[in-house]
Amino acid sequence: MRIFFLDQSGKPGGAELCLIDIAKPYCNHALVGLFADGSFKDLLQQNHIPVEVLATQAIQVRKESSLVQGLNSLAQLAPLITKVVQKAREYDLIYANTQKALVVGAIASFFSRRPLVYHLHDILSKEHFSQTNLRIAVNLANRFASLVIANSQASQTAFVQAGGRQDIIEVVYNGFEVKNYQTDEFDIKKLQQDLGLERKFVVGHFSRLAPWKGQHILIDALAKCPPQVTAILVGDALFGEQDYVQQLHQQVAKLRLENRVKFLGFRSDIPQLMTACDLVAHTSTSPEPFGRVIVEAMLCGKTVVAAKAGGAMELVEHGLNGFLVTPGEPQELAQVITTCLQETEITATIANNARITASERFDVAIINQQIAQLLSQRIQQLSN
Repeated sequence: MRIFFLDQSGKPGGAELCLIDIAKPYCNHALVGLFADGSFKDLLQQNHIPVEVLATQAIQVRKESSLVQGLNSLAQLAPLITKVVQKAREYDLIYANTQKALVVGAIASFFSRRPLVYHLHDILSKEHFSQTNLRIAVNLANRFASLVIANSQASQTAFVQAGGRQDIIEVVYNGFEVKNYQTDEFDIKKLQQDLGLERKFVVGHFSRLAPWKGQHILIDALAKCPPQVTAILVGDALFGEQDYVQQLHQQVAKLRLENRVKFLGFRSDIPQLMTACDLVAHTSTSPEPFGRVIVEAMLCGKTVVAAKAGGAMELVEHGLNGFLVTPGEPQELAQVITTCLQETEITATIANNARITASERFDVAIINQQIAQLLSQRIQQLSN
């Protein structure tokens, strides 16, 4: 099967990392078309996946954009759509991996007469999208997509509640290369030394620095924990969220936690950093569509405390392979962190359960098999 993947981003986020895993098995007869240049292109090339940047300027539409802003961007999209239509004719299938890719892919699907698959990595709700963007995404998927792949039950439910067709959507969780999360003990000890984390109880937070990712909740919780509890914040601001980063630094200073909070910025050694932690916290204040960080931490054999909403509730069984806490409640989070610090045997058992369940449920080979099966079924149905 020859697949033409489309993605709007030049930077690797959760949806882009997922796309690398899906595209790998097809790398000899696939192409990833990007709407922006950047480090994501380099990552695809490192994984031997053919890639081409199709647009020369960024598309000026955001999740919260209005109809007028959306219409204004159509003129800008015209050359890109023309290029995508031409390319699509060389492939059996268009695979749109993001919402802007869905818009371009839907139009290209119509003109190239190629089936469209939409991989839904978002919870389509008013918390994250303007009413216009919600309507566009759902209507285009209903009208043009042969298949919508949702990354969780939460994403599927939101799609159907927003008016999406139940008969075209299937849930397939993200897959992970399990061996990538096996680390060397010597490397971890050295990393802990370099970061000054020895003899500390380390809570790691891994995501871009953004208000809805809730780093401020963790900092508040830290102030209520015993003094040996330290936090590392891995990630940085994207999409003009620098003000929030400044607020976090001010919050740390106000609570006098300068010696207990480390801002590490973007890092590529995520499995090593996770393994260097005692606990990984996920503190999103809005429902997360899936929660890659949660599964990655589990694969590293770490206990996770996650916000009880969205996809996280499908990954974590409270008290068995992790902990769930009410979103936006630092007191509750602090209690779980303190329990993990004090109850080391229970925490170790939970961490071990986490590693086992994540390895079984999210192995990339199994997930890719599910996707391949769905794609061939839909192609077969269309050809009959």
